[in-house]
Amino acid sequence: MPPSNRRSSIAARRPSISLPNPADSNTAAAACDAGAAIATASAAPSGDAGGAARLVSLDVFRGLTIALMILVNNPGSWAHIYWPLQHAPWHGWTPTDLVFPFFLFIVGVSMVFSFAARSERGATASLLARHVLVRSAAIFAVGLFLHGFPFFRLATIRIPGVLQRIAVCYLLAALLVLAARRRSLSRLAGGREAAPVAAVILVLLAGYWALMTFVPVPGYGAGNLTPQGNLAAYVDRALLSGHLWSQTRTWDPEGILSTLPAIATVLFGVLAGDWLRSQHPAQLKVYGLFFAGGAGLFAGRLLDAVFPINKNLWTSSYVVLTAGFAMVLLAGLYWLVELRGWRRWAKPFIVFGTNSLFVFALSGLLVKTMALIKISVERPAPCPPDCGAPAVWREISLHSYVYTRLFAPLAAPENASLLFAVCFVLLFLALNWLLYRRRLFIKI
Repeated sequence: MPPSNRRSSIAARRPSISLPNPADSNTAAAACDAGAAIATASAAPSGDAGGAARLVSLDVFRGLTIALMILVNNPGSWAHIYWPLQHAPWHGWTPTDLVFPFFLFIVGVSMVFSFAARSERGATASLLARHVLVRSAAIFAVGLFLHGFPFFRLATIRIPGVLQRIAVCYLLAALLVLAARRRSLSRLAGGREAAPVAAVILVLLAGYWALMTFVPVPGYGAGNLTPQGNLAAYVDRALLSGHLWSQTRTWDPEGILSTLPAIATVLFGVLAGDWLRSQHPAQLKVYGLFFAGGAGLFAGRLLDAVFPINKNLWTSSYVVLTAGFAMVLLAGLYWLVELRGWRRWAKPFIVFGTNSLFVFALSGLLVKTMALIKISVERPAPCPPDCGAPAVWREISLHSYVYTRLFAPLAAPENASLLFAVCFVLLFLALNWLLYRRRLFIKI
């Protein structure tokens, strides 16, 4: 990977399109959010204990997560998706439900290496805090822009979102780390530095469980975890009515209260980053991550009986379970890439981890634009072509046109929809590879 100080900032040129009618495109907006969110994680360079070399396994983890995000957010048809590529309807989880927590976890790991490297270059805690504040505000603003595009109806714009949650979690987690390690940012973190982070994780997860379990919601009572009756939804309606997810209008999966446990997901990444920067032998680092991850998986399943695993509510059991998965996966990648030196297979994912903001904002904007652009097609006549019935025309989106004309005839519906998503991934891999070969790297 090229050094971060050779990166170039490039202004992405957004398309100017004249559209006749507004249209809703929440999925595409989510893709924009998620892509830009990853840019936050990749903006902080990773490194070893001295901050000089990159932790390539973290780059691979980042790229793998990004590729998965594109895959699950861009099927050919939402009516034809294999179940692992769908979110759980409410309680429970699927592999797709791991993607966003992996984003936040990577932000936490990257933060440790970034702060250490910047501190070694002379940055003070106050300077780092100022940097965090500016970056968080910029990320939040970009999230609002992506939600508003292209009509920018401020009276109904969705305020929460994936990118907005990333901004808030990054801000609060970073300020906590800076406060706890004000005089030891470049030192290898030990138990003294990790203890405050672990304590905050415990307070956030236990406190969120207590709020959701014991605080009554008017008309529903306490402990109601239904979509309408839970405390997080009530807070969203009370504070953000009219600015929530358009598919529900009454609650938001990235709402206010559920952001509290999401901060804990970032902090789990901070603890993992501390462990990887420690002076322990590399093999012991792998064992430690595997053990901690396995314990998280076991604890998450146990907590499910008390506080069900739920992505939309970001429950405490969900935080622990997904952090466990992230640690196990990072341990496996660390063993493969850092210890065994098997890196050739991972090159596409390393490339995917660069230019994150540009590539994924562009992918989300492309999907949203394809959903907004309408094409007139002839509707099949209700009788034979020679019956004299007049032609009937209907409008479909460019996205639907491309899928139905190019992909749907090739395979069964689920396979055709998956093929569309895979081609979308390959399209942006090719674009990112071109930028990577030219040493063009975009950062916030």
